[in-house]
Amino acid sequence: MKKPVLQAAALVLTVALLPATTSAISAVDANTYREMEQFMSVFDRVRNDYVDQVDDADLIKGAIEGMLGSLDPHSSFLDARDFDNLRTQTDGNYGGLGLSVTLEDGAVKVIAPFKDTPADKAGVKAGDYITHINGELIYGGTLDEAVEEMRGKPGTPISITIVRPGRDKPFDVTMDRAIIDLKPVTWEVKDQVGVISINSFSSDTGADVAAAIVGIDKSLGKKPLGYVLDLRSNPGGLLDEAVSVSDVFLSRGEIVSQRGRSKSDIERYFAKSGDAAGGLPIIVLIDAGSASASEIVAGALQDHHRGLVMGERSFGKGSVQTLLPLSNDSALRLTTARYYTPAGKSVQEGGIEPDINVPQLSDPDYKTRPRFRESDLRKHLINEVKLKDEVLEEDGKDDPRFTATAEELKEQGITDFQLHYALQTIGRLGPDGLKVAMNKAARKTGKKTVVAKN
Repeated sequence: MKKPVLQAAALVLTVALLPATTSAISAVDANTYREMEQFMSVFDRVRNDYVDQVDDADLIKGAIEGMLGSLDPHSSFLDARDFDNLRTQTDGNYGGLGLSVTLEDGAVKVIAPFKDTPADKAGVKAGDYITHINGELIYGGTLDEAVEEMRGKPGTPISITIVRPGRDKPFDVTMDRAIIDLKPVTWEVKDQVGVISINSFSSDTGADVAAAIVGIDKSLGKKPLGYVLDLRSNPGGLLDEAVSVSDVFLSRGEIVSQRGRSKSDIERYFAKSGDAAGGLPIIVLIDAGSASASEIVAGALQDHHRGLVMGERSFGKGSVQTLLPLSNDSALRLTTARYYTPAGKSVQEGGIEPDINVPQLSDPDYKTRPRFRESDLRKHLINEVKLKDEVLEEDGKDDPRFTATAEELKEQGITDFQLHYALQTIGRLGPDGLKVAMNKAARKTGKKTVVAKN
């Protein structure tokens, strides 16, 4: 079963049917066979002459991983252990820290901590490098080995050493492992506003968001002033659930399209009738950790002028991966398409630009900590519309009104400035004022107005 995912055996060769001669096709085949012969020659030399005896399966796996690694950062081979890790992360209920990590030049790099997990509460941040676990250097090992070391029995202590860009020295963070229950959706009511936090796009996320709206209404005994949809540090997930979440707030029009290699390979997803939020104002919060499925939702609501997007420019992952099973315990995760917002924009590299740039002033490191995005990944896909370097390197100028320090905000009891500002905005502007603000933002940035049609 093919499953489109938006995150991060068998060899199938597809030959395009072109108006070519038989000899030309034969020449292509001959060249391919020569390359395969060279590969088998290297394989044979290594297994017979390498200083230590090596396992054939390890050599073949390494060759597959090298082939996929030459494509882009999100195509990969999943063996039995990878499958087990994937199931564990999806099911939750494992002892760990709650981190999404990647491997960069032999170093473990944090993509984002999941909300309300030990890592999040201990202050681990996106872009941090983990160099040691319990005093042992992990540089140069595999990502699986590092993940397994970070997991363990809930309640057991663990110390990690972090190198944070912008800080002079590494520092240690000690925390206790906990059960990581990956709840995709949580909600609360603040200042008469419904705050819906989406942590991942897994099964039933769309239904959970719809249920959150019902729960907020019941909690207040009436409709809220509006909703804040918090997509910060959300690395993405299933494409279908991104469509489902968008559909909760949209009553018509295109949500997203995905386009493959062929010009005719286009699939479009549309909203069904009915807006569960009843047209109430929506503010979407994003940051550099908001990726793929999060960007689909933010882009759809932004293009349809259904929500005002606040925060920082998002991660910029505009590709779709498909899980292609190879056996009962292995699969190929292959990049098969790019996706586009309703206005026809690819977010690859550039991400979603917020309507209002709101810095996280409550984070004392926000000025010095570099943002880690898709454009920083080696061999990332290039946007078909070439982006200016300043778009990729500059997060934009913050509103000059944002001058408070983290210490001043802490004294006022404000620990999350971006959320605080979003709540204030809904309370200050109301539904009509927010619509005016969205239209102003669209005119200022030259965003294309979407004509909703099915």
